[in-house]
Amino acid sequence: MDLNVVTLTCPDRPGIVHAITGGIVAAGGNITELQQFSSPDSGLFFTRIQVSGAGEQELRNAISVTTTGFGARLRVDDATRPLRTLILASKAGHAVNDLLFRWQSGDLPVDIVRIMANHQVLAPMAEFYEVPFTSRVVTKETKGEFEDEIRRVVEEESIELVVLARYMQILSPELCEFLAWRAINIHHSFLPGFKGANPYRQAHTRGVKLIGATAHFVTSDLDEGPIIEQNVVRVDHTMEVPKLVRKGQAQESQTLAEAVRLFAEHRVLADGDRTVIFR
Repeated sequence: MDLNVVTLTCPDRPGIVHAITGGIVAAGGNITELQQFSSPDSGLFFTRIQVSGAGEQELRNAISVTTTGFGARLRVDDATRPLRTLILASKAGHAVNDLLFRWQSGDLPVDIVRIMANHQVLAPMAEFYEVPFTSRVVTKETKGEFEDEIRRVVEEESIELVVLARYMQILSPELCEFLAWRAINIHHSFLPGFKGANPYRQAHTRGVKLIGATAHFVTSDLDEGPIIEQNVVRVDHTMEVPKLVRKGQAQESQTLAEAVRLFAEHRVLADGDRTVIFR
């Protein structure tokens, strides 16, 4: 049986749900899950509806007719199809390994088709999970070539999601624009407080009591893209830097995986510089 996800955003007004559900009925669909939100800040209406019994094109056509004049952004996606995903990595393996394990365990609705890195360190991990791996040393002179390769892979392999799993390179504004709203990054939650090298040592020196991680969309504003997911864990003065790092990396892995799941299940909608998340 067909199972699809309908997501729609439009200026808030009376009759939106009536119009959408009317289109679903006209397409022969049955609603199995429905969430909605009206933003008082942007004046926009958001909804995510899971529908069984109707095909993608039938739903798209029917809802487009019933919402004519709403100025709506409408998507209909196959809820059973995993998203084709590219991972960008550097040397740290915790987030990459977690994504690969969850993917092969069936816990993430993605299909990881390639890992690209600026170091060779994670090649054995990719080989273990039988994922194609390529690496290239990225310098100021070669950065453009590597980004061109990323763009080529995204286009040729129909990549729908790019995950920066501790990829320690700043993407150019041009690549950020090309990947807008389909690239997710993860970083520790100390930003912007503890920038640069050894953030966990900086945090330890300052005696922080909470550490965590933030997953967000990639934009040309470094580490300031719309937030998808955040987590924190309490720490104390007895914990030395290595333990803080372990706890922080665990939060990074968990937070990134949850952000990927939310995106892959079409639960993340854009509201300007913010996100609406339907859990």
